[in-house]
Amino acid sequence: MQPHEVKALLESRIDGCDFHIQGEGCNFQVIAVGEAFEGLSAVKRQQLVYAALSDEIASGALHAISIKTFTPAQWQTAPENA
Repeated sequence: MQPHEVKALLESRIDGCDFHIQGEGCNFQVIAVGEAFEGLSAVKRQQLVYAALSDEIASGALHAISIKTFTPAQWQTAPENA
């Protein structure tokens, strides 16, 4: 898969988030910024993103995924925007 494909999948499955994707093949780093994470624990945020990619993970199209999640306010104050 390519980063733009992962981004398109996430954008179609999680509303109101901005995604920054890096990586190649089946290994990707995902930074997700959105109101969807407001009030959620770190674990719930991760689960939300993993659930959106569950079919691709199960098929092996995606293998190793690193996820960082931020609300818009957290993103504004993140060191060098993660």
